Amino acid sequence: MLKGDRQDYMFLFDAVLSLQTREECAAFFEDLLTIAELQAAAQRLKVADKLYQDNTCSAVVKETGVSSATVSRVNKCLRYGPGGYKLVLDRLHK
Repeated sequence: MLKGDRQDYMFLFDAVLSLQTREECAAFFEDLLTIAELQAAAQRLKVADKLYQDNTCSAVVKETGVSSATVSRVNKCLRYGPGGYKLVLDRLHK
């Protein structure tokens, strides 16, 4: 699982779980992350969504302009990771 101080991670996860609206999420993530980090996270989720919808890696690279290395990394997480992407995407696509 995650490396480092588990308490720090749990505190962060509890903070995220305390958010109740998109506006609260936006405010928190804008404070927490740099614009580049936020854009990268949103981009990775978009890539995961495209792959989840059975697009090929090469099609996702072409459509999004994201590097093949990033698409490959996200694909690996989606297929063999702990299931976070799949959990979220299953819920978003209901």
